[in-house]
This record gives sequence, C-alpha cells and structure tokens, in this order.
Amino acid sequence: MIALPPRSIVTGMVLFCAAYAALLFLRLLPLAPGMMGWPGPDMGLALVLAWVLRRPDQLPAILIVLVVLLEDVLLMRPPGLWAIFVLLGAEAARQREQRWRDNGFMVEWLRVAVLVGLMMLAYRVVLILFLLPVANLGQVILQYLATVLAYPVAVFAARWLLGLRRIRHGEGA
Repeated sequence: MIALPPRSIVTGMVLFCAAYAALLFLRLLPLAPGMMGWPGPDMGLALVLAWVLRRPDQLPAILIVLVVLLEDVLLMRPPGLWAIFVLLGAEAARQREQRWRDNGFMVEWLRVAVLVGLMMLAYRVVLILFLLPVANLGQVILQYLATVLAYPVAVFAARWLLGLRRIRHGEGA
C-alpha cells in the first residue's frame, strides 16, 4: 500500500502553491497600464529558492515545474523553457542545502545571487540560439538586480507570514 506523505509536507506544498498563486495574480494585475517602466523582481523565483533552501522536503521537483510552467503559459513565454532553468537552479540549491545550512544569511544571499545570474544568463543564451525574441540586456540586468535585492524580502515574508523555518539537522528529509 502507498503511504501518504506526512501532514507537514502536504501543508507546506499547499502553502507554497497558495503563495505562488498570489504572487502570480499580483504580477498579472494591470497596476501600471501604458508604458512599462522598470522591471520588477521575479518574486516567484525568489520564493522557490527560499523554500528549497529552508524546507527542501516540502517542495518536490514536479511541483516546481508545474507552477513555473503555469507562469510561462500565463505570461506568454516559451512554455517550459524558464521552468527547466528554475528546476535546474532549485535542484542545484537543494543538493547544496545541507552544506549551506550552517552559513550565515549573507553567504546564502551571495550564492543565490550567483545562481540567479547563471539561470538568467542561460535562459537568455538559449533564447538567442533559437532566434526567439529577447528582452533588452539592460532590462534583464535590472530584473536580475531587483530579484537579488528582493530575495531577503521573500525570505522574510516566507518566515514571518507563512511560518517557513529552516530545517534542523535532526529533521532531515
């Protein structure tokens, strides 16, 4: 017989989906109709990385792919391309989570900044290789900076609004 996952894991998955849906809803709202200004941060990516580095047992890979694929479809991006890079980045962070657990937040923030930069660079290279339309480099750099600067906000919100705490050594998944 198949064993059901523990209640905390299911609760964490539901909370993640609800938080990601709220972020996606806010992103789709026409808050500034007309000319686009500065690009905002990718809070969904920041939430995924914050969740994977705090509770890797609550966020399976298929859930990451499904929510980012839904975002790709709703934002009219190439379906699945950004989802692949988010999955690769999340799994790279998940594999290193135990080693990063004992470091301070500034080291984690630096590592996440490098990871996000590599993900955005790889996404842009693939778009260029397949002759798909790409955003201006300046806009991409501004979105990268905004995402990196918003990562502590995502961690703070996940901790204080959703109750997401870092996994302890004895809790291992």
